Amino acid sequence: MASDGLYIGLMSGTSMDGIDAVLVNVSKGQTQLKETHSQAYDPALRSRLAELASGDLESVDALATLDRVVGLEFSRASNALLQKSKLSSSDIVAIGSHGQTVRHKPQGPSEERYSLQIGDPASIAEHSGITTVADFRRRDVAAGGQGAPLVPLFHASQFGQDGQCRAIVNIGGISNATLLDGAKVMAGFDCGPGNTLLDAWVRRHRGDDYDADGAWSAEHCEDLALLQRLTTDPYFTRTGPRSTGPELFNLEWLDAQLGDQPPGVVQATIAELTAFAIVESLQACEAKPEALFVCGGGARNTDLMRRLNSRLEAEHIRLGTTYELGLAAEWVEASAFAWLACRTLAGLPGNAEVVTGADGPRVLGAIYPA
Repeated sequence: MASDGLYIGLMSGTSMDGIDAVLVNVSKGQTQLKETHSQAYDPALRSRLAELASGDLESVDALATLDRVVGLEFSRASNALLQKSKLSSSDIVAIGSHGQTVRHKPQGPSEERYSLQIGDPASIAEHSGITTVADFRRRDVAAGGQGAPLVPLFHASQFGQDGQCRAIVNIGGISNATLLDGAKVMAGFDCGPGNTLLDAWVRRHRGDDYDADGAWSAEHCEDLALLQRLTTDPYFTRTGPRSTGPELFNLEWLDAQLGDQPPGVVQATIAELTAFAIVESLQACEAKPEALFVCGGGARNTDLMRRLNSRLEAEHIRLGTTYELGLAAEWVEASAFAWLACRTLAGLPGNAEVVTGADGPRVLGAIYPA
């Protein structure tokens, strides 16, 4: 690969809790994790981002200001990672930045589809002194894709194994799956809600940012009638390339389905819904995986993993995490954007036709020189 070397990957998910930054060495398409850094958003900034994502802040000024502020936060995360690594900007080939998604609308007439991430890449390049590659989702939508998921080819390059059918499932705010036959991508799609509903519900009722270890949901049994209502959403029966976000799976969506269930029972039901969405979406695929490996924050939710394992056992599918495959679950997505930056600079495709439904593989990302 022409652009091998050290890369930084920057990721902030739909939970809007902060920035994951990784330093990886990319060599011949493989990544080696060298250093990591997590940087939480200030609570005031997180609140402003949530308002923007919910539609409560609609002014151009608010959008442009937050774009700049988040870009500076991303550059600070990059510089902190460099300091931690005892490296300088000249040691890094490029930064791959996902940005912060504030709205994702992949459906509707072609000219009205979009996926919007903020975190000004020009500011990242300027304040880090490192060429920055960004706007991955926007480019995917422009090419006719869904803007998500973006990482199946990365999953294939890192986790594919000849002679095995595997599923790699990222459980972030939204859960997404890549189905691999060896190193070939067979399918890639968003499954449905991951942590976004779980986090929002526990925040409303307990004031916590998340349900640590799934302890609250583990105390309760799911409400089967409520689960049945939730699973009838048309999203779960859609086939082909598909993506979603908190624009659909949010507390307003949940509230519309609720009866008089105790809050703990609702939390357990949401956890069961997350497990259902993952397994049900894989059942719609032509090939059946022998094993499913989880990455993302959901890998640390013991109760969610238990519920997922129970459903997978019925399908004779083994459950594991990407730790087994050589990459810690919490750093997979940030590593993927470092890899995508390398692919872009090398002029290689960053996604696959089977995932996007568009005309074919293509480079994803816009380059902002240092």
